[in-house]
Amino acid sequence: MHKIRTYNAISSKGLDRFPADKYSVTADCAAPEGYLLRSQKLHTEEVPASLVAVARAGAGTNNIPTADYTEQGIVVFNTPGANANAVKELIVAGLLLGSRDIFGGMNYVQELGHMDDSGEMGKLLEKEKKRFAGTEVVGKTLGVVGLGAIGSIIANLALDLGMNVIGYDPAISVEAAWQLSSRVQRMDSIEALLGRADFITLHVPAIEATKHLINKDTLSLMKPTAKILNFAREEIVSTEDMVAALDAGTIAGYISDFPAPALLGRKDVLLMPHIGASTEEAEENCAVMAADQLMDFLENGNIHNSVNFPPTKMGRNGGSRITFSNSNVPKVLGSVLSILADAEHNVVDMVNKSRNEIAYNIIDLQGELTGDIAEKIAAVDGVMRVRVL
Repeated sequence: MHKIRTYNAISSKGLDRFPADKYSVTADCAAPEGYLLRSQKLHTEEVPASLVAVARAGAGTNNIPTADYTEQGIVVFNTPGANANAVKELIVAGLLLGSRDIFGGMNYVQELGHMDDSGEMGKLLEKEKKRFAGTEVVGKTLGVVGLGAIGSIIANLALDLGMNVIGYDPAISVEAAWQLSSRVQRMDSIEALLGRADFITLHVPAIEATKHLINKDTLSLMKPTAKILNFAREEIVSTEDMVAALDAGTIAGYISDFPAPALLGRKDVLLMPHIGASTEEAEENCAVMAADQLMDFLENGNIHNSVNFPPTKMGRNGGSRITFSNSNVPKVLGSVLSILADAEHNVVDMVNKSRNEIAYNIIDLQGELTGDIAEKIAAVDGVMRVRVL
């Protein structure tokens, strides 16, 4: 019986994926093999020795101490693309709200609650509506920073809206590149993109390299009429520098899903309460994907959509299956294969993948595993975690 500890309110569609005869899924189970969570911060949580995997029902993993977990051989999964449609729709709303003063106009109408003559109200609105005029997005240039699962969708959709689209991503994946329209012009640098765009939308992860990617230097490169949309992560934009740029007229506006006190009360800022993925469908999609990835790892050792381990998958070939993670250094795999050969275990199939400093291996053996083989493999210098499935 596999034990899964849940945090937060996970969609029932995800929880229902776990067969009741094979999994115990509760919020307070002891010695869990896996965690399933949304936004729960794990940095101060004690790590049980039983834990081998964490599945985040969402894209960002900054609530998880991934580096520490990696050193312990714990695989961290996320669900990229599962909430892409929800975020896409909100970004389009933000783009349109930012191009025309829709929000200001709606607020103005509500302020007319004291009027009881619809004819007089109509005359007043006809007179005042020019206060809320804006521009159309057709023909404007959208700069997309980060062309992953969501960024590529936004780029393609903006083309359908009649916009010119330029994009920058120094590490675009093959999968994302295939999804991206050939009409999206790739830029060689973020600086070149910022100087040309009328609207900039950010789609990069919150890592050390992207912290305050938008700062006083990058803001100074933009058109004074340009506006930035941030529905990615708060840390990507320096709030202090953003306020200074808006005050100086360096840029025209900021639309964000990450409110901060310094941004409140400004007419050139539109803020939303972090609702990018807050749709019923997105929560269901994320929970289902996270549950499926967690089960495939616990039962078969396969890794898909991990942020710290290499993607590794192999169909079952009968007999016994061993998986192990290790430091990505020479001789570890050879030492493990020697242990298996000395015990006269025949390897039917195997796969070995690496990612930065981590290597991960799946080995199928003919027949049942005997003796203390797992313990011997665990004792090999460099091996971090061994599982027999």
